[in-house]
Amino acid sequence: MLKNFQLSPKAIFYPMLMLAAMWTGFFLQQFGLFRDCSGSIIPLTPEGLKGIFFSPFLHGNLEHIIGNSLPIVVLMFLLYQFYQPIASKVFFTGWIATGLLVWLLPPIDIMTGDFYYSCIIGASGLVYVMAFFLFFSGVFRWDLKLLAVTLLVGMYYGGLVWGVFPEELFYNLDAPSKISWQSHLSGAVVGVILAFIFKNSGEKKKKYIWEFPDYYNEKDDKLWMQYKENHPEDFREMPQKKKDAVWELLDELRKRS
Repeated sequence: MLKNFQLSPKAIFYPMLMLAAMWTGFFLQQFGLFRDCSGSIIPLTPEGLKGIFFSPFLHGNLEHIIGNSLPIVVLMFLLYQFYQPIASKVFFTGWIATGLLVWLLPPIDIMTGDFYYSCIIGASGLVYVMAFFLFFSGVFRWDLKLLAVTLLVGMYYGGLVWGVFPEELFYNLDAPSKISWQSHLSGAVVGVILAFIFKNSGEKKKKYIWEFPDYYNEKDDKLWMQYKENHPEDFREMPQKKKDAVWELLDELRKRS
């Protein structure tokens, strides 16, 4: 796989562009451009719809944006490197679909059942879209190269699966968690769905000769061709036995009788 590896310029450019946009949005927040819930997803409210587009650029604090920066860069790199023909479709469809799904989910405190007004920001939904897409796409396609990407994502980001559950299920918190499990769950669901939808799109799976048990071509057999080249005497045309002249034999028998 590494022998034929070619680095895609898009796999470098787009992650860096997204990272720059995220940090630009964060710095604008520090200057007061996005105050309170401005630019965030606010579930089931008309003013919260714009957050579908702007919330991935906004973060609550330095720890929040640093925590999302590395996964965004790594997962976008893998997406645009190994799924280049469909990468943009997956990324932007996942972006909009996840944001819309988060907006549609009712803001309910699962511990009390009460509705609460929430402002959801951050790029973690996109992180989950790409992580789950990359993991399940390799499984659905069952391609050797893409399965390696699946194992890589599972190794480094397998712990993300716990983020789809509310933090209150694991810890006793004095106040409602500020971590949006709704974004994580929505991103994971959308990522799996996109992996299934696009399982036959993009780069086609390569099939090797051993995957066709009934197929044989001696030109593909290098050892056989080498043997023929080194031992031409074994493949010379053998002299054919002269065919019996049946009618001539009959004439000869008649003359003798």
